[in-house]
Amino acid sequence: MAITSLVFGLPDTDFVVARLLQNPVDMGNSIRPFYGDAAANTYSALIKEHLVIAADLIKAAKAGDSAAAAAAEKRWYANADHIMDFLTQLNPYFPKEQFRKMFYEHLAMTKEEAVTMLNKDYTASIRLYDRIEQEALMMADILWRYLYVC
Repeated sequence: MAITSLVFGLPDTDFVVARLLQNPVDMGNSIRPFYGDAAANTYSALIKEHLVIAADLIKAAKAGDSAAAAAAEKRWYANADHIMDFLTQLNPYFPKEQFRKMFYEHLAMTKEEAVTMLNKDYTASIRLYDRIEQEALMMADILWRYLYVC
């Protein structure tokens, strides 16, 4: 919803983004009982940064500012690496490289979805959304297994 609202400048953008930014709080809270306040707060901050950078990337692409889009994309991947490092600190058995590959693919598909919307290729956008959803569910399974079960 956030990508759609940002790309098309919909009147619900502020509300959708506010709801999206509740996800990092929820994600941090989900690990709080297992890893404590400091870890929960760090995780929440990393995920919030991830979402804010994604919004910056979409805004730059929409404005046709390729330099700003490239800079945001570089920050986005650096943030993904910070998330990987953090998850590995929580559990040294966390499959860092497997998850990094999935996360990078997720970032690439998310960017591509926004680009297809900007280019009005809605059929491709829908196909990408389906792939993103499937991969997000697989990533969630890995997080569950290595952060909550092990």
